[in-house]
Amino acid sequence: MNKTVLITGTSSGLGRATAKLFHGKGWNVIATMRSPERESELTKLERSLVVRLDVQDHDSIEPAVAAGIARFGRIDALVNNAGYGAYGPLEATPSEKIRRQFDVNVLGLLATTQALLPHFRANRTGTIVNVASVGGRVAFPLGTLYHGTKFAIEGLSEALQYELAPIGVRVKIVEPGFMNTDFGGRSLDFSNDSALTEYQPLIKSVLDVLGPMSAHGSVPEAVAEVVYAAATDKSDRLRFEAGADALHLLATRRASDDASFFAGVKAQFGLA
Repeated sequence: MNKTVLITGTSSGLGRATAKLFHGKGWNVIATMRSPERESELTKLERSLVVRLDVQDHDSIEPAVAAGIARFGRIDALVNNAGYGAYGPLEATPSEKIRRQFDVNVLGLLATTQALLPHFRANRTGTIVNVASVGGRVAFPLGTLYHGTKFAIEGLSEALQYELAPIGVRVKIVEPGFMNTDFGGRSLDFSNDSALTEYQPLIKSVLDVLGPMSAHGSVPEAVAEVVYAAATDKSDRLRFEAGADALHLLATRRASDDASFFAGVKAQFGLA
């Protein structure tokens, strides 16, 4: 019998690439998104169910899970992919953006996971793949909110693996580096206030550095391969790094003490 995966945030980017990859591997795919009525590609695939799930609307989660189980009989894996990045000086960031960053990246992930746990526990099996980031292990300037949420995903996943292992449920973390997306456009929620002149040189430096890094990042399809590898891994391995830049940066971080690594980041962003 085909296995079934539920993936959040499949309207674009990594989520869409992951949905298409799992489908190509023979899985049933529950592709969730905020506006399924706008979807025209995934709805045409056999063994695919496109359903509304907005991680900020917790009332939408249980019906999406129930619809997936009703359609395919069971769910074998959950990929918590939905998320976005809020950057900018904390002083310039409205409180609603702070809440949204944590609502989407952390609280929404937890709510979706909670909704699947009774099903996984009853089946005594299941895999949860949480898409974190290289930014959950290292931090860059102006990423207070984004890095805060990705560090949170790392911690909650590491703790969760212990409590779920006895009931047969695995937890995995995928840590992508930069992906080839529109950095500074739709993929980034950047806050700024030009009246805060003291921050403007750093803002320019961050955009000048991170923009090209994003442009030369991994394509979503390559990262989706790592997500699939994590979802199908039967070992106790927790973390899966994705992308050449992630491998390099995390190796550098492991080899460096705090002072050395922080000095390198400061130099990179003109803060030395």
